[in-house]
Amino acid sequence: MMEPSLSRTFRRQALAGVLALLVAGCGQKPPQVLGTLEWDRIALPAPADERIVAIHVREGQQVQAGTPLLELDPTRTRAQLEAAQALERQNRELLDEREHGPRAEQIAQARASLSAAQAEVADAEAYYRRLQPLGQRRLVAASEVDRARAAAGSARAQVRVAEQALLELQRGTRPEQVAQAGSALAAATAQAQAQAVLLQKLELVAPRAGRVDSLPYRLGDQAAVGASLAVLLVGDRPYARVYVPETLRAGVKVGDAARIYIDGREQPLPGRVRMIRSEPVFTPYYALTGADAARLSYLAEVSVQQAPTQLPAGIPVRVEFDGGR
Repeated sequence: MMEPSLSRTFRRQALAGVLALLVAGCGQKPPQVLGTLEWDRIALPAPADERIVAIHVREGQQVQAGTPLLELDPTRTRAQLEAAQALERQNRELLDEREHGPRAEQIAQARASLSAAQAEVADAEAYYRRLQPLGQRRLVAASEVDRARAAAGSARAQVRVAEQALLELQRGTRPEQVAQAGSALAAATAQAQAQAVLLQKLELVAPRAGRVDSLPYRLGDQAAVGASLAVLLVGDRPYARVYVPETLRAGVKVGDAARIYIDGREQPLPGRVRMIRSEPVFTPYYALTGADAARLSYLAEVSVQQAPTQLPAGIPVRVEFDGGR
């Protein structure tokens, strides 16, 4: 029969051997990193600070590309579009006028003005010629002769003005004026197109197939320009967003296989590293375990290769890397 002291010694040795095996087994377990399960997100910003007049979907609803999501009040934008279109028509007519040049009636009117000016200069010069000898004989005042001379000179100047006005009309519109009218038309057209696009954007539609994750505003709200009116989760499969500590960074690269563990699922999901940052980032509190709190962490994304069900976004996950196997 074995001595009691020997039995206790044997038990202690056996327990020490089991603990050594457990420690060795724990040491061989691949390190895990923590994070959350995410989907690619698309945020639809408010194109204008208008009131929401219709909401066609609900949160959690699956939508296809082009599905109407919500509508903003188009009254003001439609009025701005009509004003821009009116300005566009005005500038188009101005360009047509510049390209066609002056009308025949305008040229005839300029000729008539020239004839009237020539008649006036003939009358003024004749009066001056009659008055000049009378002034030399001092039969009229010298000031009267001077006024007649000035009137004749002014009449001749008016003839030159009428001649140049007729010549301008006969030569037509300058190319620079046509170019200016064309530029004004292009600017007005662009403004009208911008208003038309803005009016179309007031009816928000899904740019891709996905699931409505969030509708921050309700019917009647008026969001600021750029505020997210709807957030969609898109893509065929989710991905794990994790934080890799500095001690594991050298062994993780894009394309490495990984296993993604989710609470409530017995089997891990197969994954593959699709992105890892080259610079360290801020690490959230849930990724700081033990000595990791004093280490740098690198943001990584691990795509889920097989997703049997619609996994929700934001649930915690644990990821083990296979080191490129």
